[in-house]
Amino acid sequence: MAFLEINDIQTHFTLSKGMLGGQKPDIVKAVDGITMSIQKGEILGLVGESGCGKSTLSRTIMQLIPATSGSVILEGQNISALSPSQVRHRRLDFQMIFQDPYASLNPRMTIFSTLAEAIRQRHPGLKGNDLQERIERLMKRCGLDQSAMHKYPHEFSGGQRQRIAIARALAPEPKLIIADEPVSALDVSIQSQILNLLLELRKDLELTMIFISHDLSVVRYIADNIAVMYKGKIVEYGEAEEVFNNAQHEYTQKLLHAIPHIG
Repeated sequence: MAFLEINDIQTHFTLSKGMLGGQKPDIVKAVDGITMSIQKGEILGLVGESGCGKSTLSRTIMQLIPATSGSVILEGQNISALSPSQVRHRRLDFQMIFQDPYASLNPRMTIFSTLAEAIRQRHPGLKGNDLQERIERLMKRCGLDQSAMHKYPHEFSGGQRQRIAIARALAPEPKLIIADEPVSALDVSIQSQILNLLLELRKDLELTMIFISHDLSVVRYIADNIAVMYKGKIVEYGEAEEVFNNAQHEYTQKLLHAIPHIG
């Protein structure tokens, strides 16, 4: 059994009547019948241009957006069929890292408060020195200075804030991480640091990961397998090197040709 199974997921949005010029309500098929499976410990790279449905698919897997049809099976459990309260409890096992860490962090909460809140979702009785020690270990694991735990998000650089966002995602001890464009807003040198951190965390914590990006070269570095998404569908899927060296779909070939080359 696969760790995560996505079975014919469709996520459609109905627009107001005539919004796109028609007489009937328009339907946007953001995700249109996607089926794939991910094994435990795998990093799947999900690639495609802006507007292809990558983020909608990730939020559908996270149960932040309800699917129009289909199912998401995590460790044999259909999480699409759970009630909102059951989803909130189950979501401890699957967390998300967003593209903009500053927007996803509460500016009024210190890093200590942010991580403490997330840790207590899994360990509600944890407090005092035990809580502080856990926060210090988490910050150290993510390459953060523990002495900065009482600072606020605006006091950190972009790369540091993304490390904080990663630490927060790890705090409830999840099994699955969905990283939605986590390095696209960072300098190239910082990108490599974050990618290496994610690879280390996958190895040390046996995490399974979906890494979303529009940059094939970044995905090639981190992913075991690559799924290429276009207009709400998966048009190509395979091992990372195989997709790079022997792309079959015309859209994938265009993405590869768009990668800049020096000289």
